[in-house]
Amino acid sequence: MINKINNLKYQNKNNFLLIAGPCVIESDEISFQIAEKILMICDKLEIPFIFKGSYRKANRSKLESFTGIGDIEALSILKKIRKKYNIPVLTDIHSVNEIELAAKYVDILQIPAFLCRQTDLLVAAANSGKVINVKKGQFLSPESMKFAIEKISGSGNKSIIITDRGTMFGYNDIIVDFRGIPIMKKFGFPVIMDVTHSVQQPNQSIGITGGRPEMIETISKAAIATGADGIFIETHPNPSIAKSDGTNMLILDKLEELLEKLVKIRKVI
Repeated sequence: MINKINNLKYQNKNNFLLIAGPCVIESDEISFQIAEKILMICDKLEIPFIFKGSYRKANRSKLESFTGIGDIEALSILKKIRKKYNIPVLTDIHSVNEIELAAKYVDILQIPAFLCRQTDLLVAAANSGKVINVKKGQFLSPESMKFAIEKISGSGNKSIIITDRGTMFGYNDIIVDFRGIPIMKKFGFPVIMDVTHSVQQPNQSIGITGGRPEMIETISKAAIATGADGIFIETHPNPSIAKSDGTNMLILDKLEELLEKLVKIRKVI
């Protein structure tokens, strides 16, 4: 684990790390409901937990797709969750000029997969002093992630998390190459498997990303079994009405059963 993450509990339990929350901050009520439920489960299972929520969605298929409730309002919700539950929070950034604002509210800045090669963004994020979670591009080999890591670490920031989110397979599907987990672990930083984005079926003709959420458990189990340091899951009480990525989210009520299974696998390995 990364010791610099404030308020991250259970680091000494040798369990996997969980990054989880909604795809995007939709409202105060939904965000707190999700955070409280996940925290209750993680306290029961002694799983280190980071709450995730995008304060703004920049990568949308259609012009009219939901992008957020407003930057300050969404970031303020993240900050309130951080304070109320005493847990670290994470959000995405998409450009250099977002970093200063977002860094005031969260513990971890996430570099989206499509932007993992953007040198200016990586360097500026590193200079914020925050922990940086950089996602592997769907178009990159695991070996190529060393260059993204070098841009951050070479800028003086060694607090790095690497997150795999699958690899494009044709135009409309994503697959997971589990060889990437041990390959990227050799870089010396925690490697997380973003399970729910790995079950996406992007680039649909209707302009809404599809998904196969029935595969969430399979990919989660395989990730833990192959040595992932943690998993990333987007979850919602009712994915069918979620504002973003509902087709590949895990139903919140199914999270505890899944995590119980993963804890057992982690103990075995």
